[in-house]
Amino acid sequence: MSKIAVVYWTGTGNTEAMANKVAEGAREAGADVTMFTADSFSASKAGDYDAFAFGCPAMGDEMLEETEFQPMWDDVKGSLGAKKVGLFGSWGWGNGVWMDSWKEDAAANGVNVISTVICSDAPDEAAETECRDLGKTLV
Repeated sequence: MSKIAVVYWTGTGNTEAMANKVAEGAREAGADVTMFTADSFSASKAGDYDAFAFGCPAMGDEMLEETEFQPMWDDVKGSLGAKKVGLFGSWGWGNGVWMDSWKEDAAANGVNVISTVICSDAPDEAAETECRDLGKTLV
């Protein structure tokens, strides 16, 4: 059974809703899923999981949340190796540049990003389906 970690930061609840759908999809595919908020996950836990989904909304000038999520991501990204990783998050302005920058950072650090999901504000039915599919893909 695959062990999946779903790690996220949320400000308004939109990214948390996405995280729940990612976890739901992974469980439907037979995975053992553990959910973490960004402040409770670190590189020392990465070895315990087969795949990961990281979620963070766009903040400020389309960037990752700087206080909790970015430090956790900087700590963890070097320890993910070839394990499957999905990235997800919501945005309320802009056009998704934060996800492009995040994927570039992941690639530059050897992270095996297999899928991404973004949505504007709260996830609609289509975004919820994409999140469940992301969870299934991680398994």
